[in-house]
Amino acid sequence: MHPMKTLPLTLSALALAAACTTAQAETLTVFAAGTLGKSFTTLARGFEKLHPGVTVQPQFGGSVKMVKQVTVLHQPADVVAVADYSVIPKYMFKGDEGNKPTADWSIGFLGNAITFIYTPKSKGAKEINADNWWKILSEPGVQIGRSNPNTDPSGYQTLQMLDLAGRYYKQPDLEAKVLANSPESNMRDTETDLISALQLGQIDYLAIYRSDAVQHHMESIDLPPQINLSDPKFDADYAKASAKTKNGELSGRPIIYAVTIPTTAPHPKLAQEFIAYLLGPAGQKVIAANGFIPLKQPYAMNRDKVPADLRKLTVAWPR
Repeated sequence: MHPMKTLPLTLSALALAAACTTAQAETLTVFAAGTLGKSFTTLARGFEKLHPGVTVQPQFGGSVKMVKQVTVLHQPADVVAVADYSVIPKYMFKGDEGNKPTADWSIGFLGNAITFIYTPKSKGAKEINADNWWKILSEPGVQIGRSNPNTDPSGYQTLQMLDLAGRYYKQPDLEAKVLANSPESNMRDTETDLISALQLGQIDYLAIYRSDAVQHHMESIDLPPQINLSDPKFDADYAKASAKTKNGELSGRPIIYAVTIPTTAPHPKLAQEFIAYLLGPAGQKVIAANGFIPLKQPYAMNRDKVPADLRKLTVAWPR
């Protein structure tokens, strides 16, 4: 056979190979709460190893801010994970600012607790403990950092925790005294942006999640479960607390992170595989190692609408 007659076949084979490579080369976009940064970056690399040709691009920030990038700014995202499960139904189930709904289910996949972290240089560091923390944080000259309650769950969860603490310690002015040392100049969109300020001694204490204390090897205050929003059995007590924000007055609830796939996701099947990986043994191992509280089994909100492969990994959300 003449060599030239094999050329079209060779070109066709190359074109087919290129098409297959293009089909496999996908980018999975993940919008997630800032506190998930270390865990989701680790999970992204692990997922990529299992899916050659796939690149996972996580973006991190305040949960409400990340959700609004989908609901209001219409930015494409395959997975959305937030630090307060109520954020997804509030902004994505119902539609946001006149826009169409962008999700109709979610899965709660881990828990956390509010605490304060500090360094040996922090004012009162040698004296502070679980019994006197609120007295130390109220002393003149103490600087406290926190996240913005209008954009980040830990911001309003900190306010709810302080409200609960006032009741728990029978100190009606506890919240006001602590917040007097935490002006707006000490706030950021997400609390992790202030860790360097704490390490440099620009602030003394930082309201943050227990997971961040573990990940950054920081000293932290072991707040009672009655106020730290970590234990679902105190749900009724948490609900008595509230935080005033620009998005309305928010009642306290247990801290449960949740994840969903927007209806506009460019790669919904791949997103399902990523969430299955998150909920599986590899994901749970990373979660526990980073100071989060693993759930015995993930909770599904609107479970009948969860994709079948994910639904079997969940139980119905408790009422």
